[in-house]
Amino acid sequence: MTHFLLNNEPIYTDLPGGMTVLDLVRYQKLLTGTKCGCREGDCGACTVLIGELDGKGDVAYRSMTSCLTPLANVQGKHVVTVEGINPPGEGALTPVQQAMVDESGTQCGFCTVGFVVSLTGFCVGQTAKEPEQAVAAIDGNICRCTGYKSIERATIRLTELLRTRQEKSPLDFAIEKGIVPGYFAEIPARLKALNASIGASIEANPPFFVGGGTDLYVQRHEDMVHAPASHLFNQTKLRGIDQASDFIEISGAATVTDLLESPHLQAIFPDLRKHLKLVSSTPIRNMATVAGNLVNASPIGDLTIWLLALDALIVLANGSKRELPLRDFYLGYKSLDKTADEVLETIRFRIPESTYRFNFEKVSKRTHLDIASVNSAALLRTQDGRITEAHIATGGVAPVPLYLKKTSAFLVGKLIPKAPDLNDPVLAEACEILQSEISPISDVRGSITYKRLLARQLFLAHFIGQFK
Repeated sequence: MTHFLLNNEPIYTDLPGGMTVLDLVRYQKLLTGTKCGCREGDCGACTVLIGELDGKGDVAYRSMTSCLTPLANVQGKHVVTVEGINPPGEGALTPVQQAMVDESGTQCGFCTVGFVVSLTGFCVGQTAKEPEQAVAAIDGNICRCTGYKSIERATIRLTELLRTRQEKSPLDFAIEKGIVPGYFAEIPARLKALNASIGASIEANPPFFVGGGTDLYVQRHEDMVHAPASHLFNQTKLRGIDQASDFIEISGAATVTDLLESPHLQAIFPDLRKHLKLVSSTPIRNMATVAGNLVNASPIGDLTIWLLALDALIVLANGSKRELPLRDFYLGYKSLDKTADEVLETIRFRIPESTYRFNFEKVSKRTHLDIASVNSAALLRTQDGRITEAHIATGGVAPVPLYLKKTSAFLVGKLIPKAPDLNDPVLAEACEILQSEISPISDVRGSITYKRLLARQLFLAHFIGQFK
């Protein structure tokens, strides 16, 4: 049984936990404002808001694509469709909807609901209320006919309103201005009562586990509806990012957005937002889990490459626990050192010390919301002008996410190259070693020659900039 709030209505359903939220709200509840578009999380036409109790007793809302969200993942939460945002009265519009109308931000209207829901989530969230952040909130929504400038103008108009909220909380201000209806004020208390009646458990020995579902529901949408899986997204012990001594510990069900918002990671990586904004889109980052990205074993998994460069360790659990280096996790294409009943519980990496540089690079056909042709990450620790520790990882150039063991070892003890210039003998030799370690294939994302060139150029890019 799945219990949650849908707009202002409590839902108690015995529909399969693997059914998507989109299919429930559109075809069971006939809330047809939520559109069925790509079913891959790309177009944003099915965007809803998911509200979850935070540690302070408030509700934090995040935009998610309902086509990839299983019902099990909204257990004890508040699901908001456009019908739950609409004000009473025929023809009445919220300030978000009015801004879209005033700036001619809609044409055929198919995508408009997704934009409205995403921008409403921005209004009630804690993000800084600046035009840049407003535009970023709709990076998972695609419009094919209106043109984005009119939609961007609507977001700017909206931020002008939001700047007047002063000391009020975003949600209180949104209720006062009619951005969301008044019933939103009652949601925290209702969710507390609802969650008090829900037990949390992991099914014993399930055939497989599901985290955010952002890849499984693209690949196996119909199969997942009745699949006997154990859903991990809501497991409290698998959430969170903490510092333990000189290690950062990331729980497996932490999302990419959790990484972005972590004060621990922000303190370590000054370019954290720049790097992780290259990973998918806001709604997918709100859903995709770190463990899911690693277990997916894609040779071009962005987080996998990111964590390989941090020389991360992983903890696998199935009653007992075992730890191994992430670089040893991948045995071959989509083949893992993992048994079917093991859960990737924790990812750990040592906090870089002294002077260091961490960098992530990605090249894809589109700047955002695309799969990498080649990606690369590097951690370089230095002392007295020399590299004392190096970890380089590259994706898209081998059957597995590739930790460049020989290249990394070669760099240790070398003077820091002053520029990414192949005339520098250290970089020239490192690039030759790198080329010997990779084995790209030609595919839709590029030829062998192109990927070898990208691998070299991204490696050189790690040496641009100042060391911390």
